[in-house]
Amino acid sequence: MKKINVLISTFFGYGYLTKMPGTVASLVTTVFIYIAYEYLGYTDLKFSIIFFFIVFFYSFYAVKDIESEFVNKDPRQIVIDEVLGQSMPLILILYLNQTNQLSIQIEIYYVISFIIFRFFDIVKPFPISYFDKNFKNYFGIIMDDIMAGLYSMLVIYILALKF
Repeated sequence: MKKINVLISTFFGYGYLTKMPGTVASLVTTVFIYIAYEYLGYTDLKFSIIFFFIVFFYSFYAVKDIESEFVNKDPRQIVIDEVLGQSMPLILILYLNQTNQLSIQIEIYYVISFIIFRFFDIVKPFPISYFDKNFKNYFGIIMDDIMAGLYSMLVIYILALKF
């Protein structure tokens, strides 16, 4: 089971990249979801939300199970948190697209989503910083990126209203 948890937590090994594993995991997530939604036609919003929550809850178990394998309290190899955080605004984009609330080219929303999520994940404004500083365990590892995902969703939603 530990091998499966390592596979999930490192997003199938992307976490082992030596350069910017979190950014790469976010980018791969964005591209993967874009292809799934826009080219392959996997646009079932309910399925996307249910799948997100399954991975979300399972990731707590997986990260808790393997976090002791690494030296740091927030190991850079664990990138499932970036995958989850990045997925949140992308699911919102799916919803906004299905409800005809997007007025500019959808690819622009995907790019903005990636940039904004990485910005919040790196800069860590409150309350992202609260989770990052006060929970040096699996909970903090995941929740700071969930908060960055929520901030990203807010920005995407505001942009959809403005344009």
